[in-house]
Amino acid sequence: MVKDSSREAREAGGISSSRHGLKFSRTSRLLRHSDFERVYKGGRRHFASRLTVFYLARQDGGGFRVGFTVGKALGGAVERNRMKRRLREAVRLHLPQVQAPVDIVVNPKKSVLTADFTELENEISRAFAVVQKSVENKSAARNV
Repeated sequence: MVKDSSREAREAGGISSSRHGLKFSRTSRLLRHSDFERVYKGGRRHFASRLTVFYLARQDGGGFRVGFTVGKALGGAVERNRMKRRLREAVRLHLPQVQAPVDIVVNPKKSVLTADFTELENEISRAFAVVQKSVENKSAARNV
């Protein structure tokens, strides 16, 4: 199995190719608590019926990064992990949709467990479109 170099993954916006298609590289994930806090405190929100998406444009460039938060109030460990797996897959399928340097935190609601996967994909797709448009408008306004 051939692995992509980290430089190639960064140039592709954190997306690396594998035998099974697109996958998350380490550079395309939010990993530190401080990154999550920065997005929550300084970012904007997009509300959907099954999830809330927090996002904050980055100044350093590069691709986008995604993180997931699933609190204990949403169920036991098995249910929370299932929610994260479903969300990761929906996001993975829509990775190329976001081109802007932005940090995104996806916060699901309990209905993610029972939702049809295509509905979940559609919500992720719509949320990414809103994030992309918002970041583009903000950067265009800055350039004027």
